[in-house]
Amino acid sequence: MTSIVKKLFTWLILPALIVLLTYLLVQGIMQPVKFNEQKAFRESIAVQRLKDIRDLQVAYKNVNGKYVSTIDSLKNFYNNGKIKVVMQVGSKDDSLAMVNTKKVTARLRLKGEKLNQKLYELYQAGEKNLVFSVNSEVPVRDTLFHGRTDFHVDSLEFIPFSGEAVEMSAITKMVSGVKVPLFEAKMPYAALLKGLDEQLIINLEAEKDDQGRYAGLMVGSIDAPNNNAGNWE
Repeated sequence: MTSIVKKLFTWLILPALIVLLTYLLVQGIMQPVKFNEQKAFRESIAVQRLKDIRDLQVAYKNVNGKYVSTIDSLKNFYNNGKIKVVMQVGSKDDSLAMVNTKKVTARLRLKGEKLNQKLYELYQAGEKNLVFSVNSEVPVRDTLFHGRTDFHVDSLEFIPFSGEAVEMSAITKMVSGVKVPLFEAKMPYAALLKGLDEQLIINLEAEKDDQGRYAGLMVGSIDAPNNNAGNWE
C-alpha cells in the first residue's frame, strides 16, 4: 500500500504540484509586466486628453483673461466660443504687390484696421496684388482640433477606462505681487487604472507618495506657475 502511495505521489501528485508552482511563478512574473503594459496604454490616452484640456484652457484664457474650473465651461467655449485670428494676405517680399498696395493705400486715405478691412474687401472683390493683414473672429470648433477624428468634446470630462470625472480647479493667485491665473487637471491612478491588479496600484501609489509626487497624471498647477506643464513631461 505504501508503495502504491509513493508511486501515486511520484507520478501524479508531484508533477501536478510542479506544474502548479510553475504556473504560479510565471503568473507572478507576468502580472507586473501585463500591468505595466496596460498602464502605459491607458496613460497614452489620458495624456492626450489632458493635453486637449490644456489647449482649450489656454485658448479660453487668451480670450477671457482667466482659466475655468469646470469642463462644462470648456465644452461651452468649444461649441459656442470664438477666437481672434490674424489673416495674412500677400508677402512683403513681393515687390510688385508692395508697390500696388502703396498706390491703393494712398488712394483710400485710410489707416489702421479700417484700411485693412477695406483692403480685405478689395481682395474679396478680385484685387489679388495686395499685402495686408486683417483680424477676424472664427469659431473655436473650426480651429482647435480641426480634423482630429479622435477628439470628442463630450469625452473631456471623463477619466479614460473609469467613467469618473476629471478633477479640475482654477484660481487667480498673487505671485510676486502680480495676479496670475492658474489651473490644474488631474487623473488619479486609482481611477485611471481601475480594474487592474489592486495591490500593484497600491504599490504604485505608495512609490509616488514616497517620491513626493502626485499619484496619477496631471497638467498645470494651482500651487505655483509651471507653464501648464504635465507631470509626464
